[in-house]
Amino acid sequence: MTLRLWARYFKHALTNISTNRMIHAISVGTISISMVLFGAFVLFFVNINNLVMEWGRSTSMSVYLKDGIEKDTRQRIESALRNLPGAEFKGFISKEKAMSDLMETLGPQSGVLAGLTKNPLPASFEIVFKDVQQLQLDPRKIKEELEKMEGVDEVQYSEQWLERFEAVIYMIKLVGLVVGGLLSVAVLFIITNTIKLAIYSRRDEIEIYKLVGATDWFVKAPFLIEGAMQGIIGALFALFILYGMYWLFSFKTIRISGLPLMEIVFLPNGHMIFMLTLGLVLGLMGSFVAIGRFFRFFD
Repeated sequence: MTLRLWARYFKHALTNISTNRMIHAISVGTISISMVLFGAFVLFFVNINNLVMEWGRSTSMSVYLKDGIEKDTRQRIESALRNLPGAEFKGFISKEKAMSDLMETLGPQSGVLAGLTKNPLPASFEIVFKDVQQLQLDPRKIKEELEKMEGVDEVQYSEQWLERFEAVIYMIKLVGLVVGGLLSVAVLFIITNTIKLAIYSRRDEIEIYKLVGATDWFVKAPFLIEGAMQGIIGALFALFILYGMYWLFSFKTIRISGLPLMEIVFLPNGHMIFMLTLGLVLGLMGSFVAIGRFFRFFD
């Protein structure tokens, strides 16, 4: 009996969606846009967080060389780097290769470099220290020792950037929470008003149901299902759009001086489930608000 009753609820909900398909299509589209904006913040934060975690597990170091150093000097520096405890030598990046990587990263904006008469980028060696904490390595001390070597101009390591990123990550979290809250309110408002319109369009039918003794749940359940379906479908569309954005950008790896800096990843399963659940919850909440405000006219 219960399954037959739920089948009837779903049938009524689908019939109403079909009857008012334009209103529901606009509602789902608006919900999808709102969820895409929220999901884009989440996707951006997930990738930034992965970057920070990767930097936390290892320390990359760029050893920039002075212009015009002798080949023997460069070889001595390379030999010293290869013999550093816990260091994994990644290779040498020439001035030309550094400029080529920068132009590739800039893409269409690389034309701003066309006016340069001289390549200002230095050549460098790239090394990575794995398990920094386990080996009890001090990147700052290693940096100071390397900068004393002949032919070394400057040394930079990833933890320096990590320290600068902490404040940025905090701001991203704060902005994401604020934007997510505002967008959730917007989705709630959209669903509430769509259900209101559905109620108004069927008020004669609802009055008849009430006159013949239909229970409140029998009348209200289809509207709750409509709201839930709007929220879930909007979230699904948003995930498809976000995946399309990810697919477009996933072919690119952001690089600095030839080293991979960040590989784009998509939302983990838990985050996707959260977005779908958020759509469902907002849909149900919007329906409850609309029902609570307007069904008293039919009592």
